[in-house]
Order: sequence, then C-alpha cells, then structure tokens
Amino acid sequence: MPAKAIMFQGTGSDVGKSLVVVGLARYFKNQGFRVRPFKPQNMSNNAAVTVEGGEIGRAQALQARAAGEAPSVHMNPVLLKPQSEIGAQVVVQGRVLGNAKADEYQSLKLQLMDAVLDSFGRVCAEADIVLIEGAGSASEVNLRTGDIANMGFARAADVPVVLIGDIDRGGVIASLVGTQAVLPKDDAEMIRAFIVNKFRGDPSLFDDGMAHVAELTGWRGLGLVPFFEGADRLPAEDVLGLDKGRYAQPTAKVRVAVLAYPRISNFDDFDPLQLESGVDLVFVKPGSPIPADAALVILPGSKATIADLAALRWAVWDIDLQAHLRRGGHVLGICGGYQMLGRTIADPHGIEGVAASTKGLGFLDIETQLSTEKLLVEVSGENAAAGIPFKGYEMHVGRSTGPDCQRQVLNFADGRVDGAASADGRVIGCHVHGLFSDDGQRSYWMKRIGAGSATVAYENEIESTLDALGQHMGRHIDCDSLLAIAREPRLKR
Repeated sequence: MPAKAIMFQGTGSDVGKSLVVVGLARYFKNQGFRVRPFKPQNMSNNAAVTVEGGEIGRAQALQARAAGEAPSVHMNPVLLKPQSEIGAQVVVQGRVLGNAKADEYQSLKLQLMDAVLDSFGRVCAEADIVLIEGAGSASEVNLRTGDIANMGFARAADVPVVLIGDIDRGGVIASLVGTQAVLPKDDAEMIRAFIVNKFRGDPSLFDDGMAHVAELTGWRGLGLVPFFEGADRLPAEDVLGLDKGRYAQPTAKVRVAVLAYPRISNFDDFDPLQLESGVDLVFVKPGSPIPADAALVILPGSKATIADLAALRWAVWDIDLQAHLRRGGHVLGICGGYQMLGRTIADPHGIEGVAASTKGLGFLDIETQLSTEKLLVEVSGENAAAGIPFKGYEMHVGRSTGPDCQRQVLNFADGRVDGAASADGRVIGCHVHGLFSDDGQRSYWMKRIGAGSATVAYENEIESTLDALGQHMGRHIDCDSLLAIAREPRLKR
C-alpha cells in the first residue's frame, strides 16, 4: 500500500512543529504503522550522523528514533548550517555542497527541488505514513519563489498541510487567520486543518477560540494541545532552546559551564549532564564571565571554529580560562572546542570562509589543520584513563597532532585513538560527540569534578519521555482525522 503523507507547517519558528512530529511519530509507531519523518530543508548547527555516513538535523534524528528507525540522509535532504550572520554551509543529501550567502542561496535553492523530491520518494517507499515538517513560518511570502521548505514543497509533492499555532506566545488566533490572509490562494488551499499548541490552563476557556479560527478559515481544528512538561528532556532543535533555562539545578553542589559562542554546534551533547541533580549546568553567553565557582568549563563544538575562537577572546573568556585553571579547575574541549585549546588552527583551504591561520589558546601542545574532507562516522571504544566503554560520533574537518596527543583520551574499537591531555590532566580534548549520553562516561566525568555518580539512565529516560509524548499527542490530537486528511503524494517535477 502506498504511503500517505501530511505536512505540518507553523505560523512561526519555535511553535512546536518538531515536537508535534516527534510525538505523532511515536504515537503512530505504537499503533503499528511504519512511520518516517521528513523535513525538506532545515537550518541548524545541531546535527546527527546517519547510517549512510552523512548528516541531518538533530530534530529529524530524534523523529526517526521516535518512529523506531535509523536516521537517514533522505529524512532531511537539505541542511543549512549557519557559519556567519549572512551565510551558511549547504548540505545536500548528507554531503557538503558548498557555502552560500543568504542571497546566493535564494538562487541555489531553485536547483535543489529535484534532490528534495528524490529523497521524499525514497522515504515514502519505506513507510505507511510520512510526517513532514516545514521550516520557520508558512507566511514568509517574501521567500516563496523557489521555496522547498513549506508551500513550495507541499505544492510540488501535492501533500495536505496542517498549520500549527503557538498559544503560549500570544496572538494565536491572529497568527492562524493572518497566515491564510497573506498566502496566495493556491497555497492557502493546501491547508486542511490546524492545531493550537502549548496551551496552559483550562482548555474549555479556548473552545470559542478554536471555533472562531475554524469559522474564519474554513479549516478543521484537530486539537488544542496542552504544554508538554517533559519537552525539556528531549534534545532542542536549535539555539533557541538554550535561552529557556533547561533543567536548571540551582541546588547542585557542582557547577559546569559551557561556553555558548555564536556558532555553537551539537550542544545536545550536554543534555544528559543537565538531567543530573548533582550538576548545575549553565550556558555562558558572550558578555557574561565564566562563573568563578565552575568546577569544569566545556568548550563545545563550533560550526566556525576560527570565528568562534575570536568571539571567545572578545568575551575575554581566554583570561577567565587562565584564572579557572589557576584555581585548580578542569577544562574539556569537544570537536571545535578541542581544536581551540591547541597552539594553532590553520584553514588553508578556506573551509570556514576565508583561508586563514590563527593562534589557539595554547592550553594543549597540539596543532590543527582543517581539511576538505569531513569525517562523519559513529564510533565506539574505551576511554584511555579508565577503560570505560563509550559510543559516540565524529563530525569534523581537520586533524589535530602534537606532543599532548601521546596522552590520548579515547581508544577506538577500530584501533584509532583520539584526543589529547595536558601533563597535569586538567585540560582534555577530543573530537567525539555524545560521550555524556553514556551513563558510565558521564559518571566518570562527574567523579573527576566531585559531582558524584550518574543517577539517570539517560537512554531509558529518552525512551520513556518519547512514549509519554506519543500518548500526549494521541490524547489531544484527532489522529483518526489526521489520517483521513493525509493522502498518497503525487510527486511533481
């Protein structure tokens, strides 16, 4: 039986599209359906490695997990990874196509629909139902020409749309009705129904509101979805999630500070730490000092390592780090953060923009040279210090070498090694993401800084949260009507 498909677009960014798709993916999976997520175009530096050795947005990897499937490059065929205020790296079907400024991408995306529809067809061939997520706002009519993310895709694949509005931010009636008002007639006709998300309080108080939207638009209301309290236990899609004080543990005795430079990437590395009651994890933004009472300072991944190193110095965090180490603190660098800890970073090919070389922080005796080849691979092995098993993934360009690499941090199952440590062991770096998701590795690091042992079974926590989210969506969304609205896509070119 051919797959049915339905697309979820939003009245704006951060209205909960990703979370709705995650929850519905788990709900329909638990109902016995073969479910696949799909997002034509995503913009995020929070990425995941796929089974093909490519990369997609972290949100689509979470949606795949909710559906009980391994992530594939075809679930998110176009990924934009911002490298500056006006430019991004363009990843197509898991591989880097090149860099483009915003105006250049508007021309480039005209060429990408074939790849998007090719990936969509592959996803449909493996599913009973495909849940498609739009990007940003459905009403961005200024970007409509050549659109592959919202109505342009919906029209090309001929899939019906459900519009999601966020009542928590206010003005949800106007945002839903206003979206219909500004859309061209043919686009507006793709919308079949609407969902109001993130409601708090007595739902009966919005009965008239749901009826009013339905009357003004002619769309069917599929549900008023209450705010899901467990949302902060799941990986955030982008940096908007860092502004919400996720999992703050103010009573914890040990503080860990993560430097949130402008192009921070893969910050979900630290979600498991934030769930631990023994750790108060804070993301430090430029303009704020590194807390003097931090036991561990983490330099996370970066999409533009040299630019973020400059931002780190602008924030005077290099001076703060020196003071932190004089007080006996620990420093951990991951991926781009690891590279910053060395003596130099060279980008002779202009991978991150203009070809350049810069002086590193000098806390590790290593040098890094960025290369044209990007390593995207899942890895496993043991940490060198304690022989504790780990699983994670590499997602980086370049190689770091030098005397401190002789004190390797990780021993891979395939015989490779990774990382470097200072002579006193208080500065450590490696390229591997996802270490803290492993309960044993998290315990190891917590003990090093006096935070006790891990008390959370992280992977079990994620699974139970996904099940709870699936039940939540199934309870508050008319899923039978959703299936009735969905239809077999007719792929047009």
